[in-house]
Amino acid sequence: MKTIMITAPSSGSGKTTITMGLIRALKNRGFNITCFKTGPDYIDTAFLKTASGHEAGNLDLHLQGKEGMKQSFSLADGDLCVVEGAMGYFDGIYNTFQGSSYEISKVLDINTILIYTPQGEMFTAVPKIKGMLDFEESKIKGVILNKVNEHRYRLLKEQIEKYTDAKVLGFVPRVDDAELESRHLGLVQSIEIEELNQQVEKIAQAVSEKVDLDALLNLMSSVQGIAFPQLEKKNIRVGIARDKAFSFYYRENIRLFESTCQVTYFSPLEDQSIPDCDLIYLGGGYPEVFRDRLANNRQMLKAIKNFADRGGCIYAECGGMLYLNEQIEEITMAGVFRGSSKMTDKLQRFGYIEITLLEDCMLGASGDSLTAHEFHKSLCAIDQKKIFKIKKTMGLREWECGYRYKNVLAAYPHINFLGNLTAFKTLLNYIQQAKQ
Repeated sequence: MKTIMITAPSSGSGKTTITMGLIRALKNRGFNITCFKTGPDYIDTAFLKTASGHEAGNLDLHLQGKEGMKQSFSLADGDLCVVEGAMGYFDGIYNTFQGSSYEISKVLDINTILIYTPQGEMFTAVPKIKGMLDFEESKIKGVILNKVNEHRYRLLKEQIEKYTDAKVLGFVPRVDDAELESRHLGLVQSIEIEELNQQVEKIAQAVSEKVDLDALLNLMSSVQGIAFPQLEKKNIRVGIARDKAFSFYYRENIRLFESTCQVTYFSPLEDQSIPDCDLIYLGGGYPEVFRDRLANNRQMLKAIKNFADRGGCIYAECGGMLYLNEQIEEITMAGVFRGSSKMTDKLQRFGYIEITLLEDCMLGASGDSLTAHEFHKSLCAIDQKKIFKIKKTMGLREWECGYRYKNVLAAYPHINFLGNLTAFKTLLNYIQQAKQ
C-alpha cells in the first residue's frame, strides 16, 4: 500500500494537527485513507480516525515486535496509508533510537515527511534539517514548514533545497482555533472537542492551498504487511466497555477479540446493565473526569460488582482498574477491590515496561514475561497482594502492580496482544475454563 510517515524533530511541533489536515485534504480528493500512529499512544489514533473516517491502529516495535507490527500493518485497508510518528523522529526507548519512528520507518521502509516549525531562527533551521536527513538510513524525503508566512517560507525553502536533498512541499500558516488542548497524555480525547470536524476542515483547507499534495503522493513508498493472526474461534462472549470514560484500546486487541469471540460493546456511563458475556474488558480512559456520572449509574456499578462476585471474568487496564476500586477521588465506584485512587499533578509512571508474572493468572504462568506500557498521573491504593513485577525497559526502576479478585485481573499496564499472543491465548483458555 502506498504509505507516508509524518514526523517532526520533537513533540509539540503541531505534527498531529498537520497530519489530520493532510489526511482530510487527501480524503477530500476522493482517497480512502487508512492511518496508524507509531508508539503506544491510544489518544492520537482517535484524532486520526476523526480525520479519515476509519479506525486507526498502532505500529510499535516494543509492544508488538517486528512480526506483530507487520501484522498490525496488514489491517491497513484503503487507497493510501498515512502514519503519524510519535515524539521526535529519532526519539526511542531511554536514550536511544530503539523503537523510534525512525527505526519503524526503516523496518517497514516508509518514506517520511518532516514537519518543521522554526523557533526564533532562520538559516539555523537548514543545518538542523540537514542533520536529520543525513543521519544513517534516514527515510526523510520531504519537508513541510509549520506556522510560517509565505515570505518566510520562500526564504527557507530556497536554502533547504540548496543544502539538502529534501523537497520542501509547502507550508501551513498559523490556523486560528485549530490548536488542541492538552491533558494527561498530551491531548484531550477527540470525542471531547466540540466542532472537531470543522477544525479539521480548516486545517485541511490550509494544507490544500499551501502544500503540494501531488508531490507528497509521489514520495509515498509501497509497504506490505504480513497476515493478521488467524486464531481458533472460541465460544466466548466478550463485553467491551466503550464510551467517553473508557476509550483507550489498541485496535489490534479489539480485532483479536472480534476475530475469535462474540463481542458486544456497552457503556458504563449510559447503560443500566452489562451484556450477557463471559468476559468484561474494561480499558483505560478518563473515568476520573466522568466519576460523578459513573457513580450516579448505580445499577451499572452493582451489575459489575455482582458479576465479579459470581466469578465472572474481568480484565481491566489502568482507568478500568480505577473504576473497579471503591472510590475515585472519594466518589463511590464499583468496589470490586478494597481501595481508592486519586489524581496528582505529575506523571507517576511513564513509558515502556517489562512485566514478570509473580503467580499464575489469566495472562500466563508464574515467571512469564510480557511487554507493556504505562502512562498515568493517578495513584492507586489497593489492599491486595500484587502479582506483577515490573521493570522499566532499559532502566533500573522496578515496582509491583496487578491485582486479583476471583476471576478479575486489574493493573495499570496497557498490553498490546499482538506482541503477547501467548498471553491472549492463555486468557481465552482461562475464560473457557471459568465458564465450566
